[in-house]
Amino acid sequence: MEYKRLNKAISETGYCSRRGADKLIEEGKVKVNGVTVGLGVKVTKDDTITVQGNVITKNVPNIYLVFNKPVGITCTTDLSKRDNIIKYINYPERIFPIGRLDKPSEGLIFMTNDGDIVNKILRSKNNHEKEYVVTVNKKITTSFLKKMSHGVPILDTVTKKCSVRKINENTFNIVLTQGLNRQIRRMCQYLGYEVKTLKRIRIMNVSLGNLAVGKYRHFTKNELQKIQLLIADSSKTEEAS
Repeated sequence: MEYKRLNKAISETGYCSRRGADKLIEEGKVKVNGVTVGLGVKVTKDDTITVQGNVITKNVPNIYLVFNKPVGITCTTDLSKRDNIIKYINYPERIFPIGRLDKPSEGLIFMTNDGDIVNKILRSKNNHEKEYVVTVNKKITTSFLKKMSHGVPILDTVTKKCSVRKINENTFNIVLTQGLNRQIRRMCQYLGYEVKTLKRIRIMNVSLGNLAVGKYRHFTKNELQKIQLLIADSSKTEEAS
């Protein structure tokens, strides 16, 4: 009999992410076979899981979307929040974003109902690349490019070395392998620059391409296969906690 952590079992139904499942469990909203349970419980496929009285099962296949998020949309599953990404996309099945993209930023974000893939992609130590095009408020200097690429002190740490390339007088391309809070904006601010526009154009092997702002598409078969190879050795939440 295969056992798995309750939070993983919930996330695999597409109900929410593992982190969201932990919150529901902590709030006493989850029962297994009619009994309210705590964090760390393990379940099998024969157990009945209910959230707030509703039995949850996975009755739809895994969904993987590439979405071009517009400026002004918030990456949250909280439907009470104005301009939230879930209401904006209005997809017919329950999905949630993988990671975040700040409200004033635009570009590529993944949407899915597969909670397991979320955790593997978000493990920063797996060095999954994210590529951005950024426009700032003044001329980009050689010194700025060098400092950005070698690491900037923000949030009580120094950012990892990264690839930074000048596109034109005020615009540069940057490839990150970590995801600190508002990282690019904070890096620029530390060096005396203000970000005017920020667009994510690639995550790992998946590029935004010519997908229109506010539109989504499904992963191609090749994209999904490559991602699954890239995250095959990723640390899982329970192993890393």
